Amino acid sequence: MTSLDMPVVRTEHRVNALPIADATTYASWFACLADPTRVRLLHHVAAQPAGTTIGEIAEALGVGQPTVSHHVRKLADVGFVKIHKDRTSTIVAINPACCTGLPHAADVVMGVLPPQPCCPTDIPDDVTVRALTDSDWEAVLRIYGEGIATGNATFETEVPARDELDAKWLAGHRWVAEIDGRVAGWAAATAVSTRECYRGVAETSVYVADGMRGRGVGRALLRTQVLAADQDGLWTLQNSIFPENRASIALHHSAGFRTVGVRERIAQLGGQWRDTVLLERRGVGCA
Repeated sequence: MTSLDMPVVRTEHRVNALPIADATTYASWFACLADPTRVRLLHHVAAQPAGTTIGEIAEALGVGQPTVSHHVRKLADVGFVKIHKDRTSTIVAINPACCTGLPHAADVVMGVLPPQPCCPTDIPDDVTVRALTDSDWEAVLRIYGEGIATGNATFETEVPARDELDAKWLAGHRWVAEIDGRVAGWAAATAVSTRECYRGVAETSVYVADGMRGRGVGRALLRTQVLAADQDGLWTLQNSIFPENRASIALHHSAGFRTVGVRERIAQLGGQWRDTVLLERRGVGCA
């Protein structure tokens, strides 16, 4: 859900040197993409979320299967794609982490950062956002459960109790979105630490109900959330999102969040190690 404007060059006089380890990693990535066929192959695989076979790639690109196999191995060595066997077929799938890692690498190498927008402005007229009230908790917990069911929203496997959420969510930073009088989503912020030095840092959550996704609910909630954070003196908002949840990452980019990095194998969900993309937004005082 995102499109970032053209980056702008940093103007600071002093620029820290790029660490050798990072430069070596990024060089291997860019070298891997120095072949047009490999770029076309990666583009094709990225458009197949469920993965595709060597034969299907060869047919789509109009090249031989041995050539495809060679390029797939090169892409897999760098980590752009993942490979697994399904009976006699080799399935090639995009590594979701590269969808955020590669653009971040380009920004780092070029010494540029995308301009940070204030917050989304294209909010549909039928979506309204207001403060969460006691009568909203049933809907909020239901929507939380719908997010858990996707497998790509949170490491939680059960909906937390109302009392638990009520205790940790910051007062004044709890919102619900409505469409036609029905709660369509919610957003909340949680303090990351009890230490005084981190009093202005909060972790955010945005959940949209089944059947309401794609209608601007997330944009409306996030807009309200970041404006309230700026007004209340929260200087950093952060969020950890599964790399597979590209829509959520894009939504947060549209609100001025930047990708800090990918936290590899940070925790397990359902017995599987999962990565998360760490994003943060610095307050810009745009309320």
